[in-house]
Amino acid sequence: MRPAQKSGVVVPHRLKWHGEIGAFAIFALIKILSLTWRVRLVNEVEGVRAPVIFSIWHNRLALCMKAYYGFGAQRWPAPGLAALISASKDGAILSRALKYFKVTPVRGSSSRRGRQALLELTTLMEEGFNAAITPDGPRGPKYKVQEGIIALAQITGATIIPVTAKVDRKWAMKSWDAFQIPKPFAICEMHLSKPMRVERDATDAEREVLRVELERRMMEITFD
Repeated sequence: MRPAQKSGVVVPHRLKWHGEIGAFAIFALIKILSLTWRVRLVNEVEGVRAPVIFSIWHNRLALCMKAYYGFGAQRWPAPGLAALISASKDGAILSRALKYFKVTPVRGSSSRRGRQALLELTTLMEEGFNAAITPDGPRGPKYKVQEGIIALAQITGATIIPVTAKVDRKWAMKSWDAFQIPKPFAICEMHLSKPMRVERDATDAEREVLRVELERRMMEITFD
C-alpha cells in the first residue's frame, strides 16, 4: 500500500492496532535477545564531534540500538538519534518499534517523500541530533549506497561514520537484504571505518566519487 497524498504532500502510512502490536513485539524480541549479546567495538574513528551521520546497512538494524546506547551515545553525545525510515506500511511498523527505543523516526526514502524527509532530518541535526541512515534501504539493491546520505552530509556539514556488524551466530531472513538477527549469546563486533565529510560546494561528479568511496569503505568492514 502506498502512502496517502494530500495537496501534493506525501503522508506516511499510519499503523492500525495490529501494526502497533507487531511493532511492540519486534521491540520486545530485540530487547530480550540483546540482553544476551556480547558486543565489542572495532573502532577507526577519533576526533569526530557530534552531530554525526551513522551509515549502516539495512540488514544490520537489529543490532544498531544495542550498539548505539552501548557506546555511540557516549562517544557522540546528542539530544537524541534520528533515523530515516520508509514512508511505507513496513516502514510504519519499524518506525513505531524505533520509538520504543527512544529514536526519532523521519519518514521518507529516495522514491517517496525524499525531499520532505531530508528537510526534517536537516532540522533535527541543526538541533544537535545524530542521524542514522541505511544507505541501501528501504528496498535495495543490497549493499549499494544511494545518494541521499551524501546529500544530507553536504547540507548539514556532518561527518559520515561507516558502521557494520560482524555476528558469529545469527538468523538471516528471506528478505531482499537477508535481514540479520543475532541469536542468543551471539558475539557481535561493531566495526567503524574511517569517517567521511562532504564539502558544501561539492559538485555532482565529486558527490558521485564520495558515494562510491563510502560504499567501498562499508564493504571493507562487511563480513557475511
